[in-house]
Amino acid sequence: MKLHGYFRSSAAWRVRIALNLKRLDVEHVSHHLRHGGQRDPAYLALNPQGLVPTLELDDGTVLTQSLAIIEWLDETRPEPALLPKAPLERARVRAFAQAIACDTHPVQNLKVLNRLRELGHDGAVALAWAANVNVDGLSACEQLAANTPGPFCFGTVPSLADICLVPQLGNARRFKVDVAQFPRLLQAEAAAMELAAFRDATPDRQADAE
Repeated sequence: MKLHGYFRSSAAWRVRIALNLKRLDVEHVSHHLRHGGQRDPAYLALNPQGLVPTLELDDGTVLTQSLAIIEWLDETRPEPALLPKAPLERARVRAFAQAIACDTHPVQNLKVLNRLRELGHDGAVALAWAANVNVDGLSACEQLAANTPGPFCFGTVPSLADICLVPQLGNARRFKVDVAQFPRLLQAEAAAMELAAFRDATPDRQADAE
């Protein structure tokens, strides 16, 4: 398998964590987002959205969108499970993950921040926008996980929720958010970072890190 990504992409980061938890080796192919690598015609032939990640299977099948990729991995390689078995708990984990992957991350990603700059806003405005988006999304997630058992977001083992949380906290710090206001989320992050699967997926440990 090949994982097309970029070291700093939080969506690709999520998939790296999932692959590590499943103990799967893949070839990593980097597309430099700040240099427009995702708009190369050869890459657009794989992923018409021009986004990362893309997972290219050995038979040539192509999967896009991080949550879809992760759930496919969980369905085809069921151990360790990344979603609880109980339907209600599965729904709660998915809701937490989607609050990050669908409602927080896309509104503060590079494409949106570049568009703000194109509209005449300076870097400080773009940074403030990204910080506010992260605070709003992570504040909601703090409440979603507030009364759940730990140390992870939803229990004693990592789930899709933790896979989404750790990269988003990384984004928040990059945008100068004071994450101390999210103690429950930091508890889950600390538990996750005890695991090599999470540590080895961090941007600074990737071959294309700058």
